[in-house]
This record gives sequence, structure tokens and C-alpha cells, in this order.
Amino acid sequence: MRPQTSSEFQPLETRTLPGVSEAARATFLGRVYGHLLGALVAFTLIEIALFKTGAAAKIFDVMMGFPWLIWLGAFMLVGFLATRFAHNAATPAKQYFGLGIFIVAEALIFVPLLYIANMHAEGVIANAAIVTLVGFSGLTAIVFVTRKDFSFLRSVLAWGTLAALGFIVIGSFAGWSGGTLFPVLMIALAGGWILHDTSRILLHYPEDRYVGAALELFASVALMFYYVLMLFLSRD
Repeated sequence: MRPQTSSEFQPLETRTLPGVSEAARATFLGRVYGHLLGALVAFTLIEIALFKTGAAAKIFDVMMGFPWLIWLGAFMLVGFLATRFAHNAATPAKQYFGLGIFIVAEALIFVPLLYIANMHAEGVIANAAIVTLVGFSGLTAIVFVTRKDFSFLRSVLAWGTLAALGFIVIGSFAGWSGGTLFPVLMIALAGGWILHDTSRILLHYPEDRYVGAALELFASVALMFYYVLMLFLSRD
């Protein structure tokens, strides 16, 4: 789940930003994607550490004591809270704090799915990562080539996210799993958020919010990877 777009994020073409230049914008984008890469590396290293030390098995045992859908809801809720915090943080230190908390929380929530994949489906994690990278790269290229503003998707994506949370809450009590259809729909939702987030970062974000922008992209990439991996596991 993601926060609503703030009115402060207006297209660069329609608002005046003192000192903004093409070079400054390029520097901003470089910082955004540099921080996104750093977040992905940090997430990967945390997961490796959890599995190498045996902590992943203990976390798996604890988390599997609760219905699976509860952790799906927690996954989306953490994304909402961390992204909102980073957007409201006035200083880079607070934005870094939000990003760090989100990376750790995501690493923990991912453990059960990665544990099952690692135990029962050799190679599926790498395949899911490759598919996610290709999907993210393709959607990013669409935005950068067309320079289209996809902020019009916000309402549809927000309602789609609320509907998904509703399904998760009801399903946790009714015993519904959603089969393979639910991950497919969630992958489509994640793709929509990537288009929305990338265009907002390209056209709307002020230059001092590169950490929050990276967190927003990381949340969307994590969402896509989670459900691509879930889809692969459901098929296997």
C-alpha cells in the first residue's frame, strides 16, 4: 500500500524551482537510482546473513505459526508506513532512517517465502529476480523514453491496493488463498506502481527527496519480486 501523492509534487514544467537545471536533475536521478541499488544490495546481504547464520530457519518457524495471509498484509502495511515516513521526513537523516527500517522489515517478511523457495525449488529465486529486473527495467524505459506522466493511475492503483488488502484480511479468516490469480494481479499492480512512481520521480520530485524517491521505488520492486516469486512457487 502506498501514500497518496502530495500536492507539493508538481510537474517541473509547471512550477518554478530556484537553481534547478538539467544537470541538477540528472544528479538527482543518479542519486535516486544509486540509493535504490544500495537498498537492493543491503536487502540481499541481510538475507544472505540470515540464511548463513541459521536465523532464517528460526524466523520461519515463528512466522509460520500465523496464517500466511497475515504476513502478506504486514508486507503491504510496512511498505505504506515506511514510504509515508520517508516522504514526511524533512531531513536526509530521517529519510535514511525510514529507508533502513523498511529494508530490514522487508528482509524479515521475505524470509518465509525465500526459505520455502530455497528448500523446495532450486533456482527459482534467481529466476524470479531476473524476471523482476527485466520487468522493472522495461517499465522504467517506457517512462524515460515517453516522458509520460502516469500520475493519473494513482486512484486506480490506490483502490486496487485497498482491494488487495481487503482480500488478504477476509482470506485470512475464510481460508482463501487466491491460487495463481492473486499473484498475477499483484504483479500487475506492482507494475502499475512502478510506472506511477518512476514518472513521479522523473517529473515531480524535488531534488532534496532522493532518499524518499529511492524508498518508493524499492517498495514497488520488492512488491513485484515477492509476487513473481510466489507465482513461480505456486506453479512448481
